[in-house]
Amino acid sequence: MSEKKIHIKIITPEKIVYEDDVDSVIAQGVKGSFGILPNHIPFMSALDIDTAKVIKNGEEITFSIMGGAFQFKGNDAIILTEAAERGNDIDTARAKLAKERAEAQLSSAKTQRDIKIANAAIARAMARLKAASKN
Repeated sequence: MSEKKIHIKIITPEKIVYEDDVDSVIAQGVKGSFGILPNHIPFMSALDIDTAKVIKNGEEITFSIMGGAFQFKGNDAIILTEAAERGNDIDTARAKLAKERAEAQLSSAKTQRDIKIANAAIARAMARLKAASKN
């Protein structure tokens, strides 16, 4: 790997979703978005349900990320997440339907637990739709 690249792995419990040498990484931490360039100081962050973007040779590749953790050290970046999908692999019709179902659940929620579950489902659907729209 060149000193001017970042080696990134996006890992779920089932598989490595993406692994490559890239120019930069942009992700959404729980306290805001951040960007990483080669030779950045070591960095860790909890990730929000949102998107992460890698830039390789000027091309942006966007992924939906369902929370997790980000670690960067020595030009190696790792995203550990429960689920991740490359934006151009997302079925937008299915994601829209999931969002509509979650919104219906939210409108009929009676307990705080039901509200949290519905809001999390909406966030996941929105992350998938956002990633799909970027590719």
